[in-house]
Amino acid sequence: MSVLQRYFPLLAIAVSSFAYFWPHWLAGQKSLIVYLLGTVMFFMGSSLTLNDFKRALQRYPLLLLGVLLQFGFMPLIAWQLSELAGLSVALTAGMILVGSVPGGTASNVICYISKGDVALSITLTAISTCLAIVITPLLAYTYLQQTVEVDILKMMTSIFYIVILPAGLGVLLNQTLHSVMVPIQKFGTDLSIVLICFIIAIIFALNKGNLLSVSPILVGLVLVHNLSGLVLGYLTTLVITRNKTLSKTIAIEVGMQNSGLAVALAVKFFGTTSALPGALFSIIHNVTGSLLASYWAKKSH
Repeated sequence: MSVLQRYFPLLAIAVSSFAYFWPHWLAGQKSLIVYLLGTVMFFMGSSLTLNDFKRALQRYPLLLLGVLLQFGFMPLIAWQLSELAGLSVALTAGMILVGSVPGGTASNVICYISKGDVALSITLTAISTCLAIVITPLLAYTYLQQTVEVDILKMMTSIFYIVILPAGLGVLLNQTLHSVMVPIQKFGTDLSIVLICFIIAIIFALNKGNLLSVSPILVGLVLVHNLSGLVLGYLTTLVITRNKTLSKTIAIEVGMQNSGLAVALAVKFFGTTSALPGALFSIIHNVTGSLLASYWAKKSH
């Protein structure tokens, strides 16, 4: 294990602290997030083959399990937490939207660093994103009695350019020029850690204003929501499969939501206050994800 992999959580906390106290250095770099994620996805793809994705699709019971946990339990947990804490209608809407969106691309990054099943993770992200076009509005109506419109074209375009295209290019090069890609694979994980830390720092810088205006109770609820998804995904899959690699893959996919989509929907349909849970989730799931990635990467050695 490299130094970067060993100290990934400390590095993530360090860059987050820097971004919090000196946000002006990073807030203007928001546009880089897409390119940074795309680069990491390329490194992931370069470590995979078409057979990896074939095996992922053949594991359709696992794909079904991931979707069920994602859309069945995450919004339910969000609703229960909101009810127990007596949150306002606006914040409850934000919590439920976080639980109702698909897995985010950050889950693929954390899975890669954690030595999980990356092909399965990417496949689950793509499937949950496609299903979200119908399921997210239905969940919003079920829990909030208000219809939301998910921008289908924007979601599909985003998942194509950030996930499928760069990862597919990496897979293609690995299939056709494997000897050339081997050296790249050796430093791909370390460079991915540097890039994800940069992304975390940008997210912190962009959300400093939100962090100053939220209550500790909301922070705690969002953290519990995130951890619930991780624990539920891991334990459920472990009981069914007895496979730790698959368990951490599903855990990461269920616990790390597309918080950017949740924020966008909250602002559009419920107001800026409703966007706070999503903004907090984007920070918290990257921190907990980096901690888990470091721990699981150590355990895999």
